[in-house]
Amino acid sequence: MRLTTRSRYGTRMMLDIAMHCRTGPVRISDIASRQGLSTKYLEKLIRELKKAGFITSKRGPGGGHILSMSPEDISVGDVVRSLEGESGLVECLEDDVMCQRIENCPTREVWIKASKAMYAALDEISISDLLKEGSFCIKTNPF
Repeated sequence: MRLTTRSRYGTRMMLDIAMHCRTGPVRISDIASRQGLSTKYLEKLIRELKKAGFITSKRGPGGGHILSMSPEDISVGDVVRSLEGESGLVECLEDDVMCQRIENCPTREVWIKASKAMYAALDEISISDLLKEGSFCIKTNPF
């Protein structure tokens, strides 16, 4: 599996929100401008990150998005899973019908171990780890 733009951009968006929310909720248009990304694409990603419980949003004037939990509690693995699902490095790990050799595949265990290792490594890195100390903020009170 290759990490898609969903994971890469979603992680960048989470970092951007963490870095810029000191003055209040962060607008998607501001993130898109800073990151050089499409507003429409980020809107799709923000919905999934909200559904996963990582983001809280406020509508209207002064609205935008903030982290709904501490950056220490959000791993890059969590972000990837919320945007990609529990996918493995190769397609046959998700779809048993795709390969006729699934029962006797000599390399299947290699791909399973590699997928587990990738997620274990991503789980060890938090959003906080990617930020300089003190450069983030989190939601502490409801809007």
